[in-house]
Amino acid sequence: MVGTKQSPSRLTTAVGVRILRTRALVRAPIWVYRARLGFLFGSRLLMLEHTGRATGIPRQVVLEVIDHPDPDTYVVASGFGRRAQWFRNVRANPRVRVQVRGRGPRPATARVLGPGEAGRVLAAYRRRHPRAWDRFRPVLEETLGEHIGETDPVLPMVELRLDPA
Repeated sequence: MVGTKQSPSRLTTAVGVRILRTRALVRAPIWVYRARLGFLFGSRLLMLEHTGRATGIPRQVVLEVIDHPDPDTYVVASGFGRRAQWFRNVRANPRVRVQVRGRGPRPATARVLGPGEAGRVLAAYRRRHPRAWDRFRPVLEETLGEHIGETDPVLPMVELRLDPA
């Protein structure tokens, strides 16, 4: 609606959703990792290399680390739910490669967390990053088209366990 002023939180949500739906912006971090500059993201992001379930072609996506329970385990969430291509691909073929910081990619195995596990991980994330969650939750809910509950999250999560070196 032209001339309608949005509240700051609605505007932030609209901008966040727009960014997540802009392919060039979402894929930009992949080029940062390919340039061997992944260390710029610290440990909050990782690049996941997975195999296309129909094509067999290697694919990449950069995801936020939701939890890092031990040195060889990372948990990521699918902000586009179960319809995200990377999520569908790792369900079809859990053999993946993970690149964190400036280190080269390491072979890993992906495992989709059950609802109880995902709920506990999400609750811990909310406690650790309350301001980030307050800002990002409306964006996720708009993208998913569903409310993210406190006890029954619709946000699918995947554990990535690095293979022994």
